[in-house]
Amino acid sequence: MAEFNDHPTKRNFDPQQASESRAVTREHHARDLLGEKKEATIVHAGERYRLRITANNKLILTK
Repeated sequence: MAEFNDHPTKRNFDPQQASESRAVTREHHARDLLGEKKEATIVHAGERYRLRITANNKLILTK
């Protein structure tokens, strides 16, 4: 049986590369996407998705 640390992703993990990847990840504030509304439509690969804020102030993305 293989040890958990023998998993390929664990062996090849580079903290510097991971840090650089996070640095280039784009961040969007929900307010920028939704404006004054409680929902927005996002199009991805020709499909439409609905992003909305619930009554409990949670974000939900549905197809």
